[in-house]
Amino acid sequence: MYSLDKYVVIGGTPLSGQVSVSGAKNSALALIVAAALAEDECVLKNVPHESDVYTIIEILQDLGVKTDFVGSTLRVDGSCIRSYQAPYELVRKMRASFYTAGLLLARLGKAEVPLPGGCSLGSRPVDYHIKGFQAMGADVQIEHGMLKAEVTKLVGSKIYINRSSVGATVNLMIAASLAEGTTVLENAAKEPEIVDLASFLNSMGAKVKGAGTNVIKIEGVKRLRGTEYSIIPDRIEAGTLMIATAITGGDVVIKDLVPEHVRSVVLNLQEAGVKIEESLSEIRVKAPERPKAVDVETAPYPGFPTDLQQPFVALMSIAEGTSIIRENIFDRFRYVDELRRMGADIKVEHGTAIVRGVPKLTGAPVETTDLRAGAALIVASLAAEGVTEISGIEHIDRGYENIEEKLRSLGAKISRVSID
Repeated sequence: MYSLDKYVVIGGTPLSGQVSVSGAKNSALALIVAAALAEDECVLKNVPHESDVYTIIEILQDLGVKTDFVGSTLRVDGSCIRSYQAPYELVRKMRASFYTAGLLLARLGKAEVPLPGGCSLGSRPVDYHIKGFQAMGADVQIEHGMLKAEVTKLVGSKIYINRSSVGATVNLMIAASLAEGTTVLENAAKEPEIVDLASFLNSMGAKVKGAGTNVIKIEGVKRLRGTEYSIIPDRIEAGTLMIATAITGGDVVIKDLVPEHVRSVVLNLQEAGVKIEESLSEIRVKAPERPKAVDVETAPYPGFPTDLQQPFVALMSIAEGTSIIRENIFDRFRYVDELRRMGADIKVEHGTAIVRGVPKLTGAPVETTDLRAGAALIVASLAAEGVTEISGIEHIDRGYENIEEKLRSLGAKISRVSID
């Protein structure tokens, strides 16, 4: 017998007040691994308390890295890294754990890392990572679900990254930082998390140029030093809070974010009739009683984020009119059946959701199967009439820090309940 948690939400209360955004999970995972490249201690600030962060810390500890996590400050000392074998049971939990392959090849010249797990989002191969390591001189084999790679010394190379993969861009930036010569990543991802990683690496003594464009140049150095660095705010959490405000007809000031990082979300919300006011590090979201239908296509940054497609579909489910939401990144519509339980009128065809807005959603027992689907169900439940019970919320814990407490501070009636 073991205990699980669920959310119980009584919908219908407009959100109001102020709320701060936590550090970016997707940035934190990359920076925590990169911190172990240094030969002495790095201090990372604004680190969110989320289960994915705990997992990556545990993986590094298993490799011999020393860590100390107090408040939102994480100390990482990679000077004692000794093992080249990443633990199977932890790596299988999430895809970002595969960043340890680049770390281990750069530090030890050898890596044995299980192929990663994470959310069920269709095919997400690590081929791009492997081709990059091979281009840098590593001998790479896949045996029994395990990457086994070895190299005397990584050597800089020109590498084309298919589909501008964020994961491959991160992994190859980490590996290239200690390689001999210059590595050029073409068709590199341009996400803010990539820019954050480059800034962090440069503060450690790396030579990275071009982050934020589709060509990144990394001139390898012999060693990296410890540094102190603060992680950027989580644009996906910020976008989720904006959408949650919009679906409840609320009025919320979202603090400690970078407005430019959520520009595509702002534009689509404005098209839906939501009023947005911006300042240097805040956004005020003032929503109408009911949004207008908006068509959206997901795209790599600066396009609309695939990680916000699900909450946005929840918003469109009560909009006036019909919206077309096209998913161009991953197969991410499994959650739609749960929204239908709540009364949503959604049809999925060939990677596209046709959402016919209904006047209201109603509470129902629903289950989340991945992180961002969980965010969609929370968003929907906040506007639904009656009580919604959301199970499977361990997925939500992976990427949202204290989300129920933040929503409660805005007036939401949401509680976390333990069940056997």
